[in-house]
Amino acid sequence: MLDSGDPFVRFKGVQKSYDGETLVVKDLNLDIAAGEFVTMLGPSGSGKTTCLMMLAGFETATHGDIELGGRPINNIPPHKRGIGMVFQNYALFPHMTVAENLAFPLKVRNLAASEVEDKVHKILDMVQMRVFADRKPAQLSGGQQQRIALARALVFEPDLVLMDEPLGALDKQLREHMQYEIKHIHESLGVTVVYVTHDQSEALTMSNRIAVFDDGVIQQLADPVTLYEKPENAFVAQFIGENNRLGGTIKEIKKDVATVALESGDVVKALAINTEGKGTRSMLSIRPERCVVSLKKTAGLSSLKGQILELIYLGDHIRCRMKVAGDDQFIVKVPNTADQLGLKIGAETYVGWRTDDCRALDFRND
Repeated sequence: MLDSGDPFVRFKGVQKSYDGETLVVKDLNLDIAAGEFVTMLGPSGSGKTTCLMMLAGFETATHGDIELGGRPINNIPPHKRGIGMVFQNYALFPHMTVAENLAFPLKVRNLAASEVEDKVHKILDMVQMRVFADRKPAQLSGGQQQRIALARALVFEPDLVLMDEPLGALDKQLREHMQYEIKHIHESLGVTVVYVTHDQSEALTMSNRIAVFDDGVIQQLADPVTLYEKPENAFVAQFIGENNRLGGTIKEIKKDVATVALESGDVVKALAINTEGKGTRSMLSIRPERCVVSLKKTAGLSSLKGQILELIYLGDHIRCRMKVAGDDQFIVKVPNTADQLGLKIGAETYVGWRTDDCRALDFRND
């Protein structure tokens, strides 16, 4: 029985191995509240889809427990879990019309014909597809098919909907439109959603919280703002958004501020977030939009000499690739203002940032 305040979905010490030797999911502990939109984000092979499939019942946990609504579901078959599923390939029945596809999960639950019709019309209106009710899936565009797949997952009013890369087959513009549409539907219905993607911008746009997976482990679990602004390790900093990395050695740490000697010989200060102390290697993380390009050192900023190698005009900002501290892939996003349009390729400048915007993290060589 689910008590007030208890998680709606719970993974407790869950592990998964396909061959009995290698763990693709390692000791997963994750609580998801009712009504949350939680995204499992990570590269291919990180374990995120396996976690979703275990929750759906299509895979069995090697160890640990999965609970839904306060009850263990490890031994409950998929069709008895009452979970809605949306897949990348839509998985619509090609021989059925849109209305018949949506009616199917209601009929197998033995709802009365009048109730089936009412729920189908209601969900078609929600996804703005009422006029397509009599068409077959092959007569719909990819975006329209995805709307119907979403509607089918919602039509029987499940408490939990799982989505596995549902927008992966759509073009960029339609994918972005569908992100907002799914977000708004979630907000209006209050259904719990667990979403899997490798697209970090998709995760940032839609989620209440994001679990970043790598090598079968959640590297960080946080809301989108915290995840982007305050990554806890080098993997998260690099995987979420664009990120400049500078390797160095910790010289000292005072009041959570590390003094770091870079490989170029430059010395800068950074917030000591995930380091092993004096004398150890660290990877500094600085977001491109937090950097400032100037002709001279800027007071109050860590400033290093740089050379402009490439300028790309992107409308609202100029993407400036520079050589900084020996790194020729250092990116600065320069706001498109009149005083910045004089930047020239080959120019020697300074690039600076606030200490609070630079994070000293664990060292990664990849």
